[in-house]
Amino acid sequence: MRDGAGDGAGACADRAGDGGPDVGVTSLIGRDAELARVLASCRPDGDGPRELLVLGKAGAGKTALLEAAARRLRAEGALVLRAQGDEAESRYSFACLHQLLLPLLRDLDALPAHLREPLDIAFGMVAAERPPDPLPLRIAVLTLLTGAARRRPVVLVVDDVQHFDRDSADVLGFVTRRLADPGIAVLLAARGDVPPPQVTAETPVLALPPLPERAAAGLLDAQPRPPAGRARLELLRQAEGNPLAIIELSRAAAGSRRSAPSGNRLSRVQETFAARLRTLPEATRRAVLYAAAAEGGDLATVTRAAGHDPDLTVWRPAEDAGLVTVTGERVVFRHPLVRAAAYRIAPAHLRRQAHHDLAAALRDDADRSAWHRAAACVGDDESVAAELEAAAGRAAARGGWFAAARALERAAECTPGEAERARRYGRALSAADQVGDPVWVRDLHERLARLTGDPDVLGAAARGTAMALSLAGRQREAVELLTGVLDRRPPRDGRTVLSLTSVLGAVAFQSGLPEARRRLPEFLAKVRVEPGSPARFEDLSDDACALVELPVRASASSASDAALLLDPSRPSPLRKPLDGPDEVMRLLTLGSVAWHADESDLCVESFRTAFAGLRAGGAMGQGAPCLVPMAASLLDTGRWDEADALLAEIATLAAVHHLTYIAVDAAALRATLDALRGRPRPLDDRLWTAVPLAENRVTHAYLLRAASAQAEAADDLEGAYRHLRGLYADGEFLHPMLSPRSIVDLADLAVRTGRPEDAAPLVEAVRADAGERPTARMAMLLHHATALLDDSSDAEHHYRLATVNPAGQQWPLHRARARLHYARWLRRRRRPSEARPLLSAALDAFTRLGAVRPAEETSAELRATGLSAAASGRTRSGVGGGARGGGGVVSDAPAGDPLSALTAQQQQIVRLAAQGLANREIAERLMLSPRTVGSHLYQAYPKLGVSRRHQLREIVERG
Repeated sequence: MRDGAGDGAGACADRAGDGGPDVGVTSLIGRDAELARVLASCRPDGDGPRELLVLGKAGAGKTALLEAAARRLRAEGALVLRAQGDEAESRYSFACLHQLLLPLLRDLDALPAHLREPLDIAFGMVAAERPPDPLPLRIAVLTLLTGAARRRPVVLVVDDVQHFDRDSADVLGFVTRRLADPGIAVLLAARGDVPPPQVTAETPVLALPPLPERAAAGLLDAQPRPPAGRARLELLRQAEGNPLAIIELSRAAAGSRRSAPSGNRLSRVQETFAARLRTLPEATRRAVLYAAAAEGGDLATVTRAAGHDPDLTVWRPAEDAGLVTVTGERVVFRHPLVRAAAYRIAPAHLRRQAHHDLAAALRDDADRSAWHRAAACVGDDESVAAELEAAAGRAAARGGWFAAARALERAAECTPGEAERARRYGRALSAADQVGDPVWVRDLHERLARLTGDPDVLGAAARGTAMALSLAGRQREAVELLTGVLDRRPPRDGRTVLSLTSVLGAVAFQSGLPEARRRLPEFLAKVRVEPGSPARFEDLSDDACALVELPVRASASSASDAALLLDPSRPSPLRKPLDGPDEVMRLLTLGSVAWHADESDLCVESFRTAFAGLRAGGAMGQGAPCLVPMAASLLDTGRWDEADALLAEIATLAAVHHLTYIAVDAAALRATLDALRGRPRPLDDRLWTAVPLAENRVTHAYLLRAASAQAEAADDLEGAYRHLRGLYADGEFLHPMLSPRSIVDLADLAVRTGRPEDAAPLVEAVRADAGERPTARMAMLLHHATALLDDSSDAEHHYRLATVNPAGQQWPLHRARARLHYARWLRRRRRPSEARPLLSAALDAFTRLGAVRPAEETSAELRATGLSAAASGRTRSGVGGGARGGGGVVSDAPAGDPLSALTAQQQQIVRLAAQGLANREIAERLMLSPRTVGSHLYQAYPKLGVSRRHQLREIVERG
């Protein structure tokens, strides 16, 4: 392994297991953008420089990136010449150059003798009395490469260029500076943050950053036996996005689980670092151990705890060995694996002493001192457990739920009595639930269940476990666990009963299972919370208790009943601002109720503020079930760029914490957004089997809607209708909320595929479900769907009601589509002047949103009314049902076009006629009457200077 760290694993999943055979690089994770830039610099058709230097820390993935690029370039037909810098060979002249040019040595005979000779001498192929002449040697290498590039592109791929021998580096620099042939490219990689002296200053640099969280989690999951739960999160934190650290720490963890209960087994790469650590003086090893125990830590604390002089000379051997960097205030390990190795090679008694000394040095920092006391604790110690619980309380007050959960779990482990240990495990489980990691929660639940039969303790544990099961997509198990606890051994604490019912409400919504939804009112009726009573396990204040039940009521009722919870004439805790965590709870509750009540703007604003607070505290797990409704509301309200960013954040959170159904929902919403923007891509087949769709009906609905949108964007209307029809299978709603909200899309596709009679009863079912007081959104959707299916004059009444309600501004895409459909209906009835302002407003909305396909359809409709899209802005005043707009007939044909004298609709008709279409065929395509088509052609002939139909082809071709 080169220089003690190696880089070949990089960000690739490429090993069969620790100590097992390598199976080759299979995939590059999290480096798509970097790979694209590397390939662009190496391809002959690229516009930029023909060389690139990849820089990064040890294990950042440089070698893996180069290997992936080389594999791709070879597949494209390039000749890839590889060389690997080696510190041991750096003393030998031209060693690396020989390695690089080895595949071309057979071409040496084609070189002139005065160029072949210096290469023969440099590579030791002939005896020589003196070194080769530098200039002929450099020219010979350049000539050799240029000759090879005449046959196919040549790419020089050089890894660890910092270990190139000086002579080879000089030749490579000469070649790089004279790259005139587009068929030659140079790709270099070096360790560190700055280019090594072997590389010319003009060479562009690509610095490899740490892997993003989502990619780091994906790389960890690709390992043979990755850790789970808290150990997984700890590993990701320690690895700091370094691919090699992720791979090696995972291997070490897997080996420790198999054979070393202490968890101190070293991976092969860590053992290399350990060998360098063992060569340090004893005092330096002690200092490095204390820094590792402090996880870096501030220099003053580490120095004070280790008992060293503040002159810093003790650190010099470690700095010279490239293991640490000492700044003015901190000790920084050069690689996460160095810190891990420094800690693990120390004997247990020295590690314990280090933590003991650090705790003493941190008396003024109660939280850090408590952690070091816990690390030094062997067996039970109530005083340590109490300190950790207090530290957890302070962390939770700041919103730091991960730190709180870790502290409470360790506190439970240090607790002497079983009852108190169970209580602390219960609190740890609740905190881990806030983090949003299902595996960690289930692990804590298993430990807790072995300790106690107390219904309050087990009830609190069941809450977190049920949410963990739900996030993993196991809704039926979650329902069975919650209803079993509430039916058979309900907790005595009313706050715990309320909390369990709240989770059941969330599970019932996600699952869409009628049997879960039906029981919500029954369980709510049993909740008894005494105001001011102490909370045993659920940290719910009286204010929070008043809030928690509201989303449950909204989920168990219709949208119109949910809207009553927002009625300003009724008293409601939703309108009373609170402090601290209770205010976050209020905002999440308000957003949830607004989501159910079809108040999308209020939903977005409430969730946005709540998530800002949760992000600051690293506690997004608390709001995990609200993330997808927030993203869907952003799409509905036209905030597509914000939705784009949130969906990326959701995907990362879901990957790190294994939030299975949320990951699928986010992918489905992403596919829907791509389709709306005119970028249809097939859904990944794995999404359909990631969770059981029969018990995750929200996810199923999002997937069906995404598949329908993708099919429609790809002009597959039959497929689009088939997918959307799945929302109403067997005459029932797949999901009580999401199915009705899709009724306009279904009605539109039913009309366009010639089956309006199939959609009509479904529209009536949605109308019956909405009741006598539908929400504003549902009322507009129902009017819109009814108008689409009604070909009589009565449709206009419904179109007007679908377009004039001011509340429709919340949903710009829905409103723009209603205007487009109304305008199309008007134009078919020869009322183009009334259609134009509606089309202009719809086009403006579609353009602002970036909805490509609807914008194109609207532009075509505008042209059919005799108005170009460029002139549509003149008619946007007075938009509404039946509003009339003026606007001249303006052609958008280019200057010099013989058709420029025609109106936009005349141009369209002339072009179709020139293709040989009859008047009736043109009329059917443009939804006009044949007589209107004939009239337009009659008016166009004298403008074009023709008298016969066959002359139109020549006019159009000339244009």
